[in-house]
Amino acid sequence: MKKALLLLVVLALVAAFFASGLHRQLDLDALKAGMDGFAAWREASPLVVAALYFAAYVAVTALSLPGAAVMTLAGGALFGLGWALLIVSFASTIGATLAFLVSRHLLRDSVHARFGERLRAIDQGIARDGAFYLFSLRLVPAFPFFLINLLMGLTPIRTRTFYWVSQIGMLPGTLVYVNAGTELGAVDSLGGVLSPALVASFVLLGLFPLLARWALERVQARRVYARWTRPARFERNLVVIGAGAAGLVTAYIAAAVKAKVSLVEAHKMGGDCLNTGCVPSKALIRSAKLAHQIRHAGHYGLDTAEPRFSFHKVMARVHEVIRKIEPHDSIARYTGLGVEVVQGYARVVDPWTVEVALNDGGTQRITTRSIVIAAGARPAVPPLPGLEAVGYLTSDTVWDAFARLDAPPRRLVVLGGGPIGCELAQCFARLGSQVTQIGRAPQLLPREDEDVATFARTTLERDGVHVLTGFEALRCEREETPAGERKFIVVARAGEETRIAFDALLCAVGREARLEGYGLEEIGIPVQRTVVTNEYLETLYPNIYAAGDVAGPYQFTHVAAHQAWYAAVNALFGKLKRFKVDYRVVPHTTFIDPEVARVGLNEREARARGIAFEVTRYGLDDLDRAIADGADHGFVKVLTVPGKDRILGATIVGEHAGELLAEFTLAMKHGLGLNKILGTIHTYPTLSEASKYAAGEWKRAHAPQRVLGWLARYHAWLRG
Repeated sequence: MKKALLLLVVLALVAAFFASGLHRQLDLDALKAGMDGFAAWREASPLVVAALYFAAYVAVTALSLPGAAVMTLAGGALFGLGWALLIVSFASTIGATLAFLVSRHLLRDSVHARFGERLRAIDQGIARDGAFYLFSLRLVPAFPFFLINLLMGLTPIRTRTFYWVSQIGMLPGTLVYVNAGTELGAVDSLGGVLSPALVASFVLLGLFPLLARWALERVQARRVYARWTRPARFERNLVVIGAGAAGLVTAYIAAAVKAKVSLVEAHKMGGDCLNTGCVPSKALIRSAKLAHQIRHAGHYGLDTAEPRFSFHKVMARVHEVIRKIEPHDSIARYTGLGVEVVQGYARVVDPWTVEVALNDGGTQRITTRSIVIAAGARPAVPPLPGLEAVGYLTSDTVWDAFARLDAPPRRLVVLGGGPIGCELAQCFARLGSQVTQIGRAPQLLPREDEDVATFARTTLERDGVHVLTGFEALRCEREETPAGERKFIVVARAGEETRIAFDALLCAVGREARLEGYGLEEIGIPVQRTVVTNEYLETLYPNIYAAGDVAGPYQFTHVAAHQAWYAAVNALFGKLKRFKVDYRVVPHTTFIDPEVARVGLNEREARARGIAFEVTRYGLDDLDRAIADGADHGFVKVLTVPGKDRILGATIVGEHAGELLAEFTLAMKHGLGLNKILGTIHTYPTLSEASKYAAGEWKRAHAPQRVLGWLARYHAWLRG
């Protein structure tokens, strides 16, 4: 109601301005014609005229009406340079601030509700550097100031900052117009006030804050590098520390553009993803899924049977899969691409020098123009009393530890309710372990919506996983008995302790960046939970970058590869052009069965950010191919802008959800809405039709009922 009243007042004032003909009085000819009368009035009542002029100027600028330039000239003619500059300066800034506040109050919420995701990067830039941008614009009077007022009202810049920056930034332009007003008779047109040379001068003046910021960055960089001696020549264009996903892609790109690059890795090429993460877990998931299908063969019209298998062979297959993929990330392949692979532990000794303790003995020092740190992450281990005494496994160590077993552990505790914990808990339950999964959060998959988490929990429990959510792990205990050693984990909820016996304990409570051991502390690069970088992936030193898990904010292999492009290009070509990392569309999948895949916002995140949305849902129990495959469980959930088909996010729970998500990821990346998906031919019968039918559900919900009513009457008329 308040917004409606304010809008009516503004519209009424604007309408009154034009209806009264005042707009015809605010042109150069009318000003010159009435100047003698204005001057006489000023002589008779100087304070009254000054006050009315001030109020009129504030009103014109606050309502974004035409005529501010003419009024500025009039001020110079009426009050002289000094007084006019003082009056106009404050009146214009107050009026601009009022226009800014009107825009913020009337427009910002609705604009952000519609374009919130697209504006997020702009808002972040304004929150960080808004004063610089505004000051630059204010210094160039060729930019319409009223438009700047309205647009800035849509951003998060503070009102106080807007006021003082406008007060200072508009002063040069105001001075030019006021000075011209003192010589009003010589002014033939408003365009004549600003000659091309004067406009060019203002443009240069507008660039001054940005140039000053650039110079300040250079000065700061010189201060950062002050205690180091820069080599006269460099042996490499780039040294990459770590041969995981981020490091491999960075080195690959550098070699592809013919840069001289060294890749340093102390352990196995391919990093965690190949050796202990994505690849082995997916191989195990496939074996566990097949065992599950055999156990439920009756669902497909076959004889139900208990799967017979050697756990040792299952784990051997996991390692065989790793060996088959190893050549893709091998030393031989990257050497062939032109990358020098150095095997050893890297340490940054100064901003341009990396020292490598070689695996085969000795050290090697490499000078380089740029460095990319891609050291990855490791499993986090909770500080539980007694944990070391009972022994534990992580997602890194479980593969080698279980490879020696003839059978899976009889009683397995999985500590952690995130994606890794859920995937491994389901796998080992399907392979015969009695699995208890313990999560501290109220639900599994804490970042997903409640309906998704509930579906995941139901699925895991159906496979035999005993799920405990909202439990805090307190300690681990050992007992020696005549029958042998017994191990327990003690957990609590609402103050009530529970003691759970286990044969093996798998910690899957998350991963933490590797921040120690390669020289960050010695050269002063700040770290928090990750290496601190800016939007270009630069660290404290502009020639040292970080990418992948060690940089955050996401711990996905595909994001590490995405960051690697920015790190490589900025490191090699940053003096010519730098690129900010784009995180607008980031998909991810939890590979339980059925899978949980998401891109963009879910309901939980949209509410937390105050973003308006609509939800469209399509159940896979309606999809022909899913029914035929016995996979008719799960759903597609799409968030869209209210009343529009623009996609804010999509979540798919179901068979091959990670594959199906690609269509929504592509649509979001390139601004395609649900209407485009609905209009795309999908092969029948396929699971991919789920995307089309979800779009159809949205279309049905937004069908124009009034038009359909007219069409019904039209067809009835045709029938006679």
